[in-house]
Amino acid sequence: MAMEQIAVIHTGGKQYIVHTGTKLTVEKLDGDTGNEVVFDKVLLLGDDAKVEIGTPYLSGARVTGKIEAQGRDEKKIIFRYHSKTRYRKLKGHRQPHTKVVITNV
Repeated sequence: MAMEQIAVIHTGGKQYIVHTGTKLTVEKLDGDTGNEVVFDKVLLLGDDAKVEIGTPYLSGARVTGKIEAQGRDEKKIIFRYHSKTRYRKLKGHRQPHTKVVITNV
């Protein structure tokens, strides 16, 4: 039984190991739900027969996916406090993200 092809892609300052059907939550990408997105920064392609490693990226390699949803994470609380000086500062932040399903490696 042949193993399907896997890849390591670079997007949003992070690296992800993917294969066909993988669902990812990545940093926000431009596009609407249902649009196709292409990841051309591929660091590694491989299966059980051979492995190609880029320096740093493989030229001509592409991984395609489909945008499943756009959204924002849970609110993160940033609270600064200095004791004895009555200094308190409260701030919140919700990071935007994109959910992607990999369609082709």
